[in-house]
Amino acid sequence: MASASEKKEDVKSKLRDLRKDLRVIHTRVTDETVMPEPGEIRAAMIQLDALLEVIEPKSAKKSRAKAKKTDTGTVTT
Repeated sequence: MASASEKKEDVKSKLRDLRKDLRVIHTRVTDETVMPEPGEIRAAMIQLDALLEVIEPKSAKKSRAKAKKTDTGTVTT
């Protein structure tokens, strides 16, 4: 089991990466008026799930199982 300081560093690293990715997406949306690709959004969601798993391992497993049940892979408007 990871110590509290190891978890803290892991969370910091994951947040730093996520923030960088979201900053790139935001810049493209605002400057180039280009919507993000669905894969970019999925990658950000995966990073958020990884953070949740570090912070709350038990609830992350529950939310992942729930997401798999509701995810159809299509977008409706």
